Amino acid sequence: MQPKKIRIGDLLIQNGIIDEPQLMQALDQQKKTGQRLGRALIEMGLVEEDQLLQLLSEQLNVPFVQLRNFQFNAQLCLRIPETLARRFRAIVLSEEGHELLIGMADPLDIFAYDEIGRVLKSPIKVAVVRESELLDALDVIYRRTDEIEQIAEELGDELADESFDIEAIETEAAEDAPVVKLLQTVFEDAVQVKTSDIHIEPDESVLRIRQRVDGVLQEHVMNEKRIAPALVLRLKLMSGLDISEKRLPQDGRFSIKIKGHSIDVRISTLPTQYGESVVMRLLDQTDGVVDLTRVGMPPEIIGRFRQQIHVPHGLVLVTGPTGSGKTTTLYGALKELNKPQKKIITVEDPVEYRLPRISQVQVHEKIGLDFAKVLRSCLRQDPDILLVGEIRDQETAEIALRAAMTGHLVLSTLHTNDAISSAMRMIDVGLEGYLVASALRAVVAQRLVRRICQSCSTDYTLEAQDKAWLKSSLGQAADNVHFKYGRGCSHCNNTGYRGRVGVFELLVMDYKLADALRREDTAEFTRAAAEQSGFRPLAICALEYAMKGVTSLEEVLRVAEQGAESGEEQTLQHVIAEQEQLG
Repeated sequence: MQPKKIRIGDLLIQNGIIDEPQLMQALDQQKKTGQRLGRALIEMGLVEEDQLLQLLSEQLNVPFVQLRNFQFNAQLCLRIPETLARRFRAIVLSEEGHELLIGMADPLDIFAYDEIGRVLKSPIKVAVVRESELLDALDVIYRRTDEIEQIAEELGDELADESFDIEAIETEAAEDAPVVKLLQTVFEDAVQVKTSDIHIEPDESVLRIRQRVDGVLQEHVMNEKRIAPALVLRLKLMSGLDISEKRLPQDGRFSIKIKGHSIDVRISTLPTQYGESVVMRLLDQTDGVVDLTRVGMPPEIIGRFRQQIHVPHGLVLVTGPTGSGKTTTLYGALKELNKPQKKIITVEDPVEYRLPRISQVQVHEKIGLDFAKVLRSCLRQDPDILLVGEIRDQETAEIALRAAMTGHLVLSTLHTNDAISSAMRMIDVGLEGYLVASALRAVVAQRLVRRICQSCSTDYTLEAQDKAWLKSSLGQAADNVHFKYGRGCSHCNNTGYRGRVGVFELLVMDYKLADALRREDTAEFTRAAAEQSGFRPLAICALEYAMKGVTSLEEVLRVAEQGAESGEEQTLQHVIAEQEQLG
């Protein structure tokens, strides 16, 4: 059953896929990068990955397996140690009798075949799989939960029931300290599954470590509650916090490198009944700031948004709840505006991403360096563009508005549910309506909704409550709408979702809206916004994604409950009509 020895270059030339000069070019690239020849050919664009894998499948007489829709047996997969699975790009797919089917990205690797057979001690046969799908599967299957629990037990045995030696933990060699190993494993697992937040929560008799993945917390409970103080202590040392202060909340940050990723960690501690609770926000700095084209705005919105951020002056707001991606959108806009001809200053709490050529100021309220004070100083620095991390109070809002009225472009965020309520919120904090009307140019509201896992996506049968909501919004058009949902599988940790996508609404100020703001007429402002050409509420954007099978009706209903109000029924029917015309 051992794979045949095939020269992949000769095979591709024989089938007319590449020619001799292209093969020599790929071999030169292989020598420079150390990649396998097949991967070099794919990255150079000389051959499609599926084309190459299908050809290998036919020549080797082995199956070509699509892992995206494959249901894994975790116990079988774990028979290959993770280090070998990642090194040889291999995974156990199934078992028939005593024979194991192994998915390999490079089925020509004889050494990998022999080593895997030696480890499994079973007869094996090979299947061809895509490398990208294989790596995604390995990240899901080889979670660190068992390792975390094992290290926690070891650490619990080392610590006394109610106390531990602070000096010993502080001076202990980092690579040998069980608490450091535990934290390292927790961070590795978090990076592997793209966790945004880690929660460490001591309870009466257990310790909970929860990770927010795609906006939803996943819980891991450990019986070793006494390790919590040691974990908190180590994290305080790493972030430069006061290790003797346990009665007051503290905030800090530190940076770590995990599995090739540079992670900036923002940490917050909070004294609770059973000890200090810690929440860490993980910011992956590896890929830098996302381009505006990649934040997920639909083409019809991103074009209009670009027009607003390229004007010389005015206020542009990005709104939404915590964790909705506001900062990503603002940094994407800054990256596009960051030119040598422009002076850009940001006032943030905290500074999340470092950008070249931009003066970024960290707010420090304990020493009196608040948003309002920094903003006043910034205006004396002759900026063209100002970014205010968040408008929190009347003073900050008033300075931002006056800066927007005196020749500066001001970008900022608000914590509101939708674009329509954001403009009125500015008035609620104590500003005059005519000031807001004169300075405000546009408001973007956004949410993140979960993507349906494509590996377990299936048709969704509407329940009575769903039908009632659609009927009230769409009328008879609701009968022609079809949705999908995720059943749950090994690819998505049985959640039915994998990844998130942004939904957006953009409100651009015009004469009717500005006039309503001047008069502080909320009802008229809401009516004028709903009637504005091109304005599509958040729920509409989410519904369009649901009708395309990207997200579920459950996520649409969640957005609709939080958001869009007047004019929604008419706009929904318009969206359905457009979809029917497109087929």
